[in-house]
Amino acid sequence: MMTSDHPVYETNLPLPERRQGKVRDLYQVPAHDDMPPGVLIIASDRISAFDVVLPNAIPGKGRALTQISTKWFEMIREWDLIQDHLLSTDPASIGCLDEAQRAACDGRMMYGRACRVIPIECVVRGYITGSGWKEYKQHGTVCGISLPEGLAHCQQLAEPIFTPATKADVGHDENVDFDTACDVAGRDVMERLRSVSMAIYTRAAAYARERGIILADTKFEFGYELDAQGNETGNILLIDEVLTPDSSRFWPAEAYEVGRDQESFDKQYVRNWLETIVASGDWDKTPPGPPLPDDVITNTLARYNEAARRLFG
Repeated sequence: MMTSDHPVYETNLPLPERRQGKVRDLYQVPAHDDMPPGVLIIASDRISAFDVVLPNAIPGKGRALTQISTKWFEMIREWDLIQDHLLSTDPASIGCLDEAQRAACDGRMMYGRACRVIPIECVVRGYITGSGWKEYKQHGTVCGISLPEGLAHCQQLAEPIFTPATKADVGHDENVDFDTACDVAGRDVMERLRSVSMAIYTRAAAYARERGIILADTKFEFGYELDAQGNETGNILLIDEVLTPDSSRFWPAEAYEVGRDQESFDKQYVRNWLETIVASGDWDKTPPGPPLPDDVITNTLARYNEAARRLFG
């Protein structure tokens, strides 16, 4: 099988404090024209799995993620559950960029309000899978929440559950119970974030299910809005990406079957391929990761695009 040589999409914009995440590039943008200071988030075509950024890219993945996230932000605004960070997806709104730099950002940028990130990932699970399934098999719980005996892999839960995780700059995020999350972020804050997260998940899952997609679980991030002087305004905003195949598990409803791994519209396809490399002894889930073959890249992008098509046309 031929190994793909698709280069990893990179940006190098004339903006301060560039920070490269696993799959996104972030820049601080000073106040300009009528725009407040904020953060420019560029969705690259990089892909990570098992907390390792793989050496080649999924061409077009960043655009698909941006399209999906932007549409969800619009919908969540209509639901009037919480304010969000998104100010613009138009490269022309970043006045200090030249024409070529704006073209590079087109379709893959979100300009968001400056925030202090709340260091808890707000995970909502409607089905038992992933790390939740592993914990359940050992202890009968997920993040300290006791679940009924006899659940099967990928079974739908009677009600969605809120299972927070601490955010890690390096390595794996760590699942924690609700009380531990309250120790980090404050109980009043976490109770609000739990309520908002559950409400968004419930509505998004119903919307997706009508379009042939099961939203098995997802994670949200929130932050305290900052003013032009860097002071907190008191507003908590929904930030980062939202309800994308990188932050959620999307399953095709027509292929769903309890008791086994599911087909997916997310990067689980890549994880499954990597597990075969691990099983063969050719990789141990540490950097550098193995390059993805052409067929894995093609099939992965097709899944992202199919999720976008089903959800939003």
